[in-house]
Amino acid sequence: MFDYSAHPELLKDRVILVTGAGRGIGAAAAKTYAAHGATVLLLGKTEANLTQIYDEIEAAGHPQPAVIPFNLETALPHQYDELAAMIESEFGHLDGLLHNASIIGPRTPIEQLSGENFMRVMQVNVNAMFMLTSTLLPLLKLSQDASVVFTSSSVGRKGRAYWGAYGVSKFATEGLMQTLADEVDTVAPVRSNSINPGATRTSMRAQAYPGENPLNNPTPEEIMPVYLYLMGPDSTGINGQAFNAQ
Repeated sequence: MFDYSAHPELLKDRVILVTGAGRGIGAAAAKTYAAHGATVLLLGKTEANLTQIYDEIEAAGHPQPAVIPFNLETALPHQYDELAAMIESEFGHLDGLLHNASIIGPRTPIEQLSGENFMRVMQVNVNAMFMLTSTLLPLLKLSQDASVVFTSSSVGRKGRAYWGAYGVSKFATEGLMQTLADEVDTVAPVRSNSINPGATRTSMRAQAYPGENPLNNPTPEEIMPVYLYLMGPDSTGINGQAFNAQ
C-alpha cells in the first residue's frame, strides 16, 4: 500500500470536485477529502447516491459539500460551460479535480466489440474527462496550488486481451494526464498525475471479476493515502507521474 500519513487539516479551505462520487472509490475519496477539511463537490449521475454521501459528510461535521447531478454520458458542451460558471459563482476557484467516474463496458474480443459499446465507453471515460478538464482548467489556474488526478488502470499501462474499450480508454487517460502535465509544467500552479487503484472491493471490480472473492481485495478506504497525497500540498511539484495505490 502507498505509504503516506496525512495531516488532519491537509485540505483545509480547498474546493475539490470528485466525479463518480456516489459510490465506490469516488465516495470514499469524497468523504476522505471532506474529513481532511475540503469542501467537496459531489458529481455523479445518480442524485440519491450523491445525497447519501452528502448526508454522511454533514453528519460527520465536515465542511458542507455540494451535490452536482451530471450525466457524463449525455452531457453536451454547453452543460460543461454552465457547470464551470456555477462553480465560479459559488466558490470562485477550484483546487482539485479527481477524475474517478468510469464505465467498464463489455469485456470481449475486439472483433466482437460493437462500435456502439466502444463509443459509449469512450464518451464517459475519455470525452467527458477531456471536457471537464478543459472547461475547469481556468478555475484550477485561479488556485494557488491545484491538482488534477486521473484514474488509470494496469490495463491502461500495458495492453491486455479482452479489455477492449476500457483498456484503450485508460491508455487515453494516461495520455491526457501526460499532455496536461507537460502543458502546465512551470507555467501554471496546476499539477497532473494518475493513480492506478489496483484490485479494490468495488462493484466495478466484481463486474470485471465475478469469480473473485472480493474480501481478498482492500476496501476503497484502505487505498486513500495516495489520493490524499496527490490532492494536498505535500505533492506540490510532482507532475506527470503515474502512481499505484497498492
